[in-house]
Amino acid sequence: MIEKLYDRILHRNPGEKEFHQAVWEVLESLKPVFARRPELLDEALIERLCEPERQIIFRVPWADDSGKIHVNRGFRVEFNSALGPYKGGLRFHPSVNLGIIKFLGFEQTLKNALTGMPIGGGKGGSDFDPKGRSDAEVMRFCQSFMTELYRHLGEYTDIPAGDIGVGEREIGYLFGQYRRITNRYESGVLTGKGVLWGGSQARSEATGYGLVVFTAEMLKTRGEELEGKRVVVSGSGNVAVHAMEKAQQLGATPIACSDSGGYVVEEKGIDLDLLKQVKLVERGRLSAYAERRGGAARFVPGGRVWEVPCEVALPSATQNELDEDDAVTLVRNGVQAVGEGANMPTTPGGVRVLREAGVLFGPGKAANAGGVATSALEMQQNASRDSWTFEHTEARLTEIMRHIHRLCHTTAERYGRPGDYVAGANIAGFELVEEAMVAQGLV
Repeated sequence: MIEKLYDRILHRNPGEKEFHQAVWEVLESLKPVFARRPELLDEALIERLCEPERQIIFRVPWADDSGKIHVNRGFRVEFNSALGPYKGGLRFHPSVNLGIIKFLGFEQTLKNALTGMPIGGGKGGSDFDPKGRSDAEVMRFCQSFMTELYRHLGEYTDIPAGDIGVGEREIGYLFGQYRRITNRYESGVLTGKGVLWGGSQARSEATGYGLVVFTAEMLKTRGEELEGKRVVVSGSGNVAVHAMEKAQQLGATPIACSDSGGYVVEEKGIDLDLLKQVKLVERGRLSAYAERRGGAARFVPGGRVWEVPCEVALPSATQNELDEDDAVTLVRNGVQAVGEGANMPTTPGGVRVLREAGVLFGPGKAANAGGVATSALEMQQNASRDSWTFEHTEARLTEIMRHIHRLCHTTAERYGRPGDYVAGANIAGFELVEEAMVAQGLV
């Protein structure tokens, strides 16, 4: 019955391979649930869970600095609002298409449920590439994008945030246009804002910090500590940088990270102050970081960062970046734990290799939920016209990540899958969303 259901989903969503992959992973994990409750398959609840409540696609015309007109495509998939208003980021990247946004929205629904916060799942974005564009060009694009999207948003309806290609700069331009069009200072309609105008302390750090907290909790179940371990991270953007920062705070040594040009290795530990300057401020390349570190760092153009021996690996760049061969390399080099900082960065083959080798594996919907959890905390502050300290917000974030870990761990044990965080996360998220959907009737 599961295979027949999956075939129907494939037929209704042709060509959306990332969405297919995400749905199949969840369906496989839910087999123990269906064994106990076969009526869930007969009642078509799974079909409703896999069908977005609303899919919005729109044209985004804008002019570059030379006056040339460009036309991009914008998306917002409002996937599930059973637990609260739609919540999920916006991604600006050339790879964006409807299938990727649907996969992200589906994952977001279960991820948001795990946080215990009253938020549903959604995702959006555009195939616009902000890389190499001037601030004025990014502003004009964001204003055009929001001119269409604003009518679908609201603090009790749909609350976007940032994702790949959408940071505080882009959120600022989007919020300014929303405020201009609506004539309302509705600060709760977007998260990831600047602290001065309604943002939350620790929001930039949240996904990376939360990832490391979750990974450390996994290690504790085997009597291990993060302290003293070598950490390798893919990517060098916001999530990756702050994951390395938190790992360093907990006594680990981040020794390698990557970008689209290759990876850099520094055995004594990455210089995080310089890395932040090069990647987050100057928006430069890792090759420039290596040059400025002189002989202390080695840059490997076009290489795979997973070649670097480590005990902890944190894939934090994009989907399907860690494949079966990479997983074999990591296992051979003694990796103990893998935590997903990106959404679905490990291929099914990679996941299988890691799990068969007994490596602790934290799936993205659990391990990287700190970002959306802190977005929900930002919404709380906006609703109460309040502002919390960094320390208070980080303490709440840590508490939420430990809650997510406990929930995934105990759920896996309850269904006879001890230590299986993939099953634990998928089943726990599903049970929370399913209960709310059933209680609210056939909608």
